[in-house]
Amino acid sequence: MLFKMSLRNIKRSIKDYAIYFFTLIIGVSIFYVFNAIGSQASMLQLKKSQYEIVELLQSTLSATSVFVAVILALLIVYASRFLMKRRHREFAVYMTLGMSKGQVSVILFVETVLIGIISLVVGLLVGTALSQLMSAVVVDMFEADMSAYHFSFSLDAARKTVLYFLIMYVAVIILNNVAVTKMKLIDLIQSAKKTERIPNRNPWICLLVFAVSVAGLVYAYYTVGWNYETLGQTQLSVCILLGATATFFIFWSVSGIALKVIQSLKNRYHKGINVFTFRQISSMINTMVFAMTVICLMLFLTICAISSSFAVRNSMNNNMIEMCPADLELHLGNLDFSKEAESEEYGDTFTSLSDLYEKKGYNLTEDLSEYLDFYTYADPTFTWENSFGDVFQQDEGAAVSVQLDMSALEEIITVSDYNRLMKFYHEEEISLDEGEYVVICDFKNMMDIRNCELAKGRIINIYGTDLKPKYNQCIEGFISLGASHINTGVFVVPDSVVEGHAPQMNYLIGNYDASSKAERGKIEELQYSRYETIWNDLETTSHSVSYYYIDTKQHIEEGAVGLGAILAFLGLYIGLVFLVSCGAILSLKCLSESVDSVERYAVLRKIGVDEGDISKSIFCQIGIFFLAPLALAIIHSAVGMKFATYILETFGTEAMHQSIGTSAVILLMIYGGYFLITYFSSKNTVS
Repeated sequence: MLFKMSLRNIKRSIKDYAIYFFTLIIGVSIFYVFNAIGSQASMLQLKKSQYEIVELLQSTLSATSVFVAVILALLIVYASRFLMKRRHREFAVYMTLGMSKGQVSVILFVETVLIGIISLVVGLLVGTALSQLMSAVVVDMFEADMSAYHFSFSLDAARKTVLYFLIMYVAVIILNNVAVTKMKLIDLIQSAKKTERIPNRNPWICLLVFAVSVAGLVYAYYTVGWNYETLGQTQLSVCILLGATATFFIFWSVSGIALKVIQSLKNRYHKGINVFTFRQISSMINTMVFAMTVICLMLFLTICAISSSFAVRNSMNNNMIEMCPADLELHLGNLDFSKEAESEEYGDTFTSLSDLYEKKGYNLTEDLSEYLDFYTYADPTFTWENSFGDVFQQDEGAAVSVQLDMSALEEIITVSDYNRLMKFYHEEEISLDEGEYVVICDFKNMMDIRNCELAKGRIINIYGTDLKPKYNQCIEGFISLGASHINTGVFVVPDSVVEGHAPQMNYLIGNYDASSKAERGKIEELQYSRYETIWNDLETTSHSVSYYYIDTKQHIEEGAVGLGAILAFLGLYIGLVFLVSCGAILSLKCLSESVDSVERYAVLRKIGVDEGDISKSIFCQIGIFFLAPLALAIIHSAVGMKFATYILETFGTEAMHQSIGTSAVILLMIYGGYFLITYFSSKNTVS
């Protein structure tokens, strides 16, 4: 009999459970989709290095799933508590008719289990369908071949989803049954007459708190968004704490003075049923100050996480076109030009990469259609300290970006070698007169520092020659292949400056002699095979080489794609869960208020208010309730993204607007979807 009652209760209250079902299904499907990425990728024809990236992605998402599970567990518990409160009158009827608390617990247990099973099954089905679409995303990111793709179901992801769901649901069942055992019949009977206590706050105190909170936010905004160059870790932590605290007190103070302000606008306040509408809104916000603070901060983190992660991915993809104009790059450092026999101190000595490869039995350029080799120099007396001067002082609390090794040597290249390289890269060449120098840099934070000295016309001394800057700012550029803007500075000088001095590094830049992707792959493998053989030989013999390195366009692309994929999936995973949590909490509160206010709406109808005005009132209430935390979160995000732009300068922020647009679409779909579902559900409830 108890089972039949539970089943009948679910059927009868299906509309009340709509948001609960919707949230559980979305949570389960998101959890499954992101944990099934590894299984989806295993069917695709990926390279070994790409499989390693997918494995790293899978392990990262698995670790994040623990955090996600905690968030979803708290959400389910919160939703269950709301539903329990709405059924107090029903439980009172059961106990009045002679049911024991144990029997009520059994009914609640059966209902909870049935809802959980239905949500889990539907969520896994939806997740399985969505995970097939995720394969297309993986293919797009890794440029994989889908010829071997077929429909699949990830058993490991399903097991993990079921396990985490069971743990969460057991906690909910235990808490629900504990709540039932503590119920008193008199409290259940009177629960319908009880309303949440709305604090009566002094409007002048609220106004003062609001002003102080806004001032605190402005200070935090300025420090993080505009004064970040001197921002230390301690100060950053203080700003974060200040922002969170100010957010709480803004909602606290607004909830206390908003109604007073609106009441002062008598024409607006007394128009139609605005008196009823604004009092409903005030009641909802007053009882949800802490929750709205948490929702606001979660929305802020969601916007920043999704926007930043997609910005990094898109920017790195764009950087590949600009910053990888060749297929191969080799470096060899600590060269020996003494022309003496191999010394007992160093063993083998090498004057260039071609010399190294020739002595090891290889032809360096046989697989290259075109190539260019050049040297860079380093004057032992020309360090970063001598280059920067007093443009800034190191401070233990300063930002990470200026924690520099001031004893590091600056890299120097001749203007002729630089122009040959730019011609190879199809970039603009430069001209230099004797006694002039130019700085090449693309790391924006470092460019700002160097530009301060260049603007002063700072004279430098390289190998005993004084040089003055040709321009008052850096030329944006690079000499090494890469996917990020990490060139902290290279000095271009006239050839005569380095005459008679030994170079520090030999570079070789080249393009493969290949007409197809398969041929390029074979040459790539051959280059890395030679590199590993030579490096292993150098490790077991005495030599003068201190630096030997290879990098290729393909390797850089794979690394960029891997980092972009990890950041994009991680940001999307956390962002979606946060969005679902925010939407569900607000929806449940609105629906609960609608149920509690049914009699109030009935009174409105009796005094002649038409359904159109009631619908407008409901829309206005829910709209403001959803918009309030979102509006403040968007303001937070504007400053947060400005700070993120500063942090992400290394990767590039050219695609920031595109990623913000993507975040807006995701926010509109999920958060807006919850708003619409809540509106129509509330409208049906009060009809």
